[in-house]
Amino acid sequence: MSLTPMLSFVVPAFQVAPYLTECLDSLLADPDVGDEVEVVAVDDCSPDETGDLLDAYAERDPRLRVVHLATNVGLGRARNAGLEHARGEYVWFVDGDDWLPAGVVPPVLARLGHRRPDVLLLDHVEVRPDGSMLGTGSGPVLRSVVEPGPVGERPELLGLNLATSVCTKVIRRGLLDEAGLRFPPGWYEDCAFAYPLLLAAARIDTLDLVGYCYRQRPAGAITKSCSAKHFDIFEQYERMWGRIDPALPADGSLRPELFRLMVDHLLVIAGNERRLPPGLRRDFFRQVVAQYRYRLPAGGYRLPGGVTGWKHRLVRHNAYWAYATLRLGWRGMALRPRLPGGRRLVGRRVSAAPPVDAQNHPN
Repeated sequence: MSLTPMLSFVVPAFQVAPYLTECLDSLLADPDVGDEVEVVAVDDCSPDETGDLLDAYAERDPRLRVVHLATNVGLGRARNAGLEHARGEYVWFVDGDDWLPAGVVPPVLARLGHRRPDVLLLDHVEVRPDGSMLGTGSGPVLRSVVEPGPVGERPELLGLNLATSVCTKVIRRGLLDEAGLRFPPGWYEDCAFAYPLLLAAARIDTLDLVGYCYRQRPAGAITKSCSAKHFDIFEQYERMWGRIDPALPADGSLRPELFRLMVDHLLVIAGNERRLPPGLRRDFFRQVVAQYRYRLPAGGYRLPGGVTGWKHRLVRHNAYWAYATLRLGWRGMALRPRLPGGRRLVGRRVSAAPPVDAQNHPN
């Protein structure tokens, strides 16, 4: 095996035994993929047969190395542990219950070798338990990047679906050391990692292909468990702002977009039945309001259209009871029967709102 492979896959694994073979085969089984790749799999002290399956695979394929952790450390720190053993020029974090589409690794290797980006962005699909797939519609944005450059030249890259996920990014290993980037503990660790990564990268490239299959498991996904641990998101965004504030362009051009994306993300969690216990929803909303007022850009920001824009307005006015009442109505609309072709029996969304005047916001 080459001493310096082009690409290291880092695969954290905890209680994913039923999915591991599909994941690893998608990384290594392509006949056109040789010793340009390696896999560093991290058994995060999994209580099932995950560790044994990884060891058995490593016996068959020397490109796979296994790191066994003595205690469970969580997804972020398991990635960090694997990263320390990665020898490749580039690293790709792939969760142990997900997989890559057939044939995707060779074109990724070719793009890395030709363009030498700091970060390569790819599209993905969400795969539901029934096998159906949901795309992102990111193709036009990905195709629009002609030459690698910083995110300040292409701010629309920040808004790509699942932009906070590291699994849709192939990263130059040296950049992580140069920027001092590692994953923090806690849930939603990607928030404090992905945006600082994009701001630190001088050469961001894109590849318009579906490069990742993100499995929507019916049970077992940590961030879809009903728990007070979802409040970790606020600490992760504090980490994010602490890292990116010095790196943001002096003209303030990226701050409004990052602020909007943060509020969007917080509202997704606030409204999700599978994440917040009902008794904690109001407290979570209050913390969203606090973050909104503290982080609101001096020049305001452009509200999103439709229902999401109305949610932003309710956060702006700390109108929890109006939010709670309308949330029930929104959820009812979402559950209405669909017409053929997937269309819901609902009305049109309203058009995008004008920019918000920061002077009209409570401080």
